[in-house]
Formats: sequence, structure tokens, C-alpha cells
Amino acid sequence: MRIIEDDLSGEAIRALLAYHFEQMHVNSPPGMAYVLDIDGLKAPGVSFWSIWDGDDLLGCGALKELSGDHGEIKSMRTHPDHMGKGAGAAMLDHIITVARERGYKRLSLETGSTPTFLAAIALYKKRGFENGDSFAGYAASDFNQFFHLDL
Repeated sequence: MRIIEDDLSGEAIRALLAYHFEQMHVNSPPGMAYVLDIDGLKAPGVSFWSIWDGDDLLGCGALKELSGDHGEIKSMRTHPDHMGKGAGAAMLDHIITVARERGYKRLSLETGSTPTFLAAIALYKKRGFENGDSFAGYAASDFNQFFHLDL
């Protein structure tokens, strides 16, 4: 597997992100899908990576800088054809490493609480993320939850 910084111009990554956007809206209550669109993923302060096995796109992930010492994980998605191959874990490990290299003291994320999100939540918890308070202006609800990793 190789992880590259991605400019979001390729057909494969655009298709995966379209799927990601669709799934986030289908599996979240109205107004609760806090997904960054393509322009949001290209914004200053956001780094975006894709993970590949040869010519096969396995997944993607992003890191958004919230402050000089706090980052947020965004757009974590494994391609549905490549579930269970370790791409999500590899991407999460990459993002954690980059956050540490940048000197962040905390890494956070917002996610849902329905069964659709359970595999991702298990991965975050396995890497040491713990449930905590909302952050970055997110509104807490019965649907969403917040995880933090102190670096």
C-alpha cells in the first residue's frame, strides 16, 4: 500500500468521494452530515491523501488544521471493494503520524452513532481515541459523537 498526497483531480478519487458524500447524507439525519465537499477538501489548512495498491484506489482521508496544536480527521473512507484489507488503519496511522510531525497536541473527529459507523468507531478506539466533548462549533446531538486523541 502506498499513501500519496492527492490533488483530487483523478476519476477514481472523485468517484470515491461522490460515494462518500452520498453515504454520509444517506446515513445521517438532515443537517448532520458534516462532510467537506471537494472545495472544502482543497481549502487551505486541509491535507488530503489517497491510499493505493498498484492501480487500485483503496481509500482516502484528510487532516484539517483547527489551530496550531489541534487537528481534525475528515473524509476517512475505504472503497467498498477493499474493506477489511487494512487501508483504513493505514490511513489513520498516517494521519496520526502527520499530526504528531506537525506538533499537534490533540487530534479530534466527529462521527455518527448508528451501526453504519461502528467499524470506524472501533478503529478509532483501537488507536486510543476516546469519547469527549464537541469541538470546532459542532452541535452535539443524539446522532453524533466526538472522539479525541491526545498526542
